[in-house]
Amino acid sequence: MGYFTSLYASDLPHRAVAVYMYLRDRADKNGKCYPAIGTISKELKLSRSTVKRAIADLEKSGRLKKEKRWRDNGGRSSNMYYIQVL
Repeated sequence: MGYFTSLYASDLPHRAVAVYMYLRDRADKNGKCYPAIGTISKELKLSRSTVKRAIADLEKSGRLKKEKRWRDNGGRSSNMYYIQVL
């Protein structure tokens, strides 16, 4: 069975598949990564809104969990993403 076989067989839109593969490629050994939406958008050549929809698709499918992160001064930072390998 291939690395992404279940992902390819899923009903996820292609935007979600691309974002999942991007996040998985950048995740550490525990499945955590924290790229900014703008970074994902720029590197995949997708709009910010498309990336946000893809992340929502992945959360709904159970393949991704998202957690907000905050700076010491109270400002927002990029989200922490936890890749769920199904």
